[in-house]
Amino acid sequence: MKTARTAITALFASASALAFGLAPAHAAAAAAAEDQAAPADATLAPSDGAEEGGIVVTGSRRREENVQDIPLAVSVVSAAALEKRGDFTLGQIQQQVPSLQVFSFNPRNTNINIRGLGSNVALTNDGLENGVGFYIDNVYYGRVGLTQFDLVDLESIEVLRGPQGTLFGKNTTSGVINITSRKPSFDPEASFEAHVGNYGFYQIRGSVSGAVVPDLLAVRVSGAISQNNGFTYNKTYGTRAQDYRNESIRAQALLTPASNLEVRVIGDYSRQRQHNVLNLFVASNTTFTDGVAIPNSFAQRIARFPGYTAPSFNAFDRVGESDSHYQANMAGYGVSGQVDWDLGGAALTSITAYRWWDWDPANDADNTSLPVIVKAQQANRQRQFSQEVRLASKGTNTLDYVLGAYYFWQTVRGYGATGYGAAAPTWFIPAVPAAVSNAALNGYEVNSYSEPRTKTFAVFGQTDWHITPALTLTTGLRFTHEEKTGTFQQWVAKAADISAFPDAAKAAILGIRANFNKVVPLYETSFKDDSLSGLASLSWKVAPDVLLYGTYARGNKSGGLNLTQLPASITDPTVRPEKVDSFEVGFKSQFWDRRATLNAAAFLTEIGDYQTAITDVDPANPLVTRQYIANIPKVRSKGIEGDFNLAVSERFQLNASASYTEATYVRYTNAPVAPEINPSPVGLPKIVAADLSGEQLPGVPKFAYSLGADANAPLGELGGREVSVYAHADWSYRTKFNTSSSNSIWAEVPGYGLLNARIGFRTGDGLWDASIWARNLLDKDYFLSLSAAATGVVTGQVGEPRTIGATLRTKF
Repeated sequence: MKTARTAITALFASASALAFGLAPAHAAAAAAAEDQAAPADATLAPSDGAEEGGIVVTGSRRREENVQDIPLAVSVVSAAALEKRGDFTLGQIQQQVPSLQVFSFNPRNTNINIRGLGSNVALTNDGLENGVGFYIDNVYYGRVGLTQFDLVDLESIEVLRGPQGTLFGKNTTSGVINITSRKPSFDPEASFEAHVGNYGFYQIRGSVSGAVVPDLLAVRVSGAISQNNGFTYNKTYGTRAQDYRNESIRAQALLTPASNLEVRVIGDYSRQRQHNVLNLFVASNTTFTDGVAIPNSFAQRIARFPGYTAPSFNAFDRVGESDSHYQANMAGYGVSGQVDWDLGGAALTSITAYRWWDWDPANDADNTSLPVIVKAQQANRQRQFSQEVRLASKGTNTLDYVLGAYYFWQTVRGYGATGYGAAAPTWFIPAVPAAVSNAALNGYEVNSYSEPRTKTFAVFGQTDWHITPALTLTTGLRFTHEEKTGTFQQWVAKAADISAFPDAAKAAILGIRANFNKVVPLYETSFKDDSLSGLASLSWKVAPDVLLYGTYARGNKSGGLNLTQLPASITDPTVRPEKVDSFEVGFKSQFWDRRATLNAAAFLTEIGDYQTAITDVDPANPLVTRQYIANIPKVRSKGIEGDFNLAVSERFQLNASASYTEATYVRYTNAPVAPEINPSPVGLPKIVAADLSGEQLPGVPKFAYSLGADANAPLGELGGREVSVYAHADWSYRTKFNTSSSNSIWAEVPGYGLLNARIGFRTGDGLWDASIWARNLLDKDYFLSLSAAATGVVTGQVGEPRTIGATLRTKF
């Protein structure tokens, strides 16, 4: 096996060295710009004109602009860059954008952060919002799980950093991921690609487009099917795990009834089937950091079951356990309509959309082959409607403007279930008499229903005042009115009959059940909130290819509804909105006949009333501690980002991006206590809460960077077509980060770097393109997340091992 791996590595290394070592030919502007991977703020090739060879974006300020002229940190990942790397999920794309962090316990519990802010690993509640907005074709996706489908037939991905509320429909405080798919074309075109690889991977993607009625109606249909047999193994049943099958289809119609009117209707459906999540065991700690034994530790618990074999604690054996059914299945579908009307001096845009998301999980929460917690899941049925209208000036004016109004409605119906099996009494409460403990927990199941409902109405506007040809003042303002209502209820779905027990035993049984999952009568809660947000930015073109800018932005993240089993003494289940102040200064520059691009930004963002988990003492009972989601005074994110792109020639391009982020709790004195800390040290008061003030936020590496290189060389002609060889390689690295709400040292993910490579042959007209590729070429073992429990056990999810394969593409 190692010999084969060495040979594969040598193959890619020698092929890449051959391509990268070719003598660079004289650069051609358009070819260089089209061929290079462009994950940075801008990638421009040699050009005499301001627009030629430049990356043009539309989402950043709602009109077509050269990205180098925008006083905003924005990363653009082109369709060409996606193809070279073979990326088709958001998790893969983050390797190209260091300031973007995506990690996932499952699709519903996915965290997306930009500059360390956006979502918190402590928050998995349907009544709370995300700080990073996710848009596909101008439609906001309300639940983060909708971002976890395969991305199909894309034109580009823009990652906008910082608060975005004066141009986008939904107010977002940390940034926006704006995805644009390819539009229907009136000229016939088609593209198909097939990928095969190890671990049973295959993917088929295709797209066809053309006119139904010339100059009036064009359609485009795109689809993809991908499958993988899984990277882990469930030894309990001898089956593979972490496998998946994804299916997506997208149909579009483009109607142009007049030269100044365009109507685009999109319908899409995606389905994902996974045997996920199978957590792997990483460590079993038996003592706290002070050396005191952990009571009722994981090691003690499994020792109570004679004949049970302890699981492997080498997670990279990729062998886990589960005796209960587990899955992570979901479907997302929707329809949208966009109308663009050119009024001459202005353009009117209307986007109407309705979307569905169905989430059906199942989990074995104890991660063993013992029937302890046999059911732990929260299914969702999310529905949303949105309507956005914008009016934007056209052309070059002394004052450019965008005005808009936005309405958003969402409901998320949640169906929770927690069930205990035959091993639960011995696992949790061994000191309780068996008759009582078995009646209390064996077969005990609690179900819940939650439904947060949101209505948002906003008006917003942004202006660009060109004070001089080189100096521009940008201002924006947004007013948002939001109403949220919600309900929660929890009841016993199954339980052993205890009618024959004496009254004292009945009381004990009911008390045990309530300590695990109590009955919660139906309660309703609601709130209304009005907020103002805005920005002011001054940009100065000190030279034709050098832009300096400074920006202040004020943002607001919606308040939330704490729809869960709360401590009895919590009378207000609402969570206050977050208030965001963001400062950014930066520059964008090009030199060497625009072959080189260097952009950088420094940022400082402070969030007041940050939403997270807190721990305190129950005022009604000082012996009881409470943990719930509320607000803490402040967090701060500060750092610097840089992007460099160099088109040495049309044959050879380089790019590099880096981000340094200090995202810390400014004041957080009531944080959850990490499981490695003894809460009852001898001779000292009980530790109720931890002080994480000054500590790094979870999920945020301090330093991340990516490097990429592309090369190509002509080989001659074949069948009258030019043929060339090309090679791509990229390396991404992230330093250590934590994935627990308590910043437990047991949940600290070590830093890691990943190398990907591709080499192939293609015709100049794209009729065919054949390549071989490898992801994680060096077969690096790395964790995606770690979870530490109070029992001392640590579980985790591991990243994909080295995958290799081949791709065949054609377009005509």
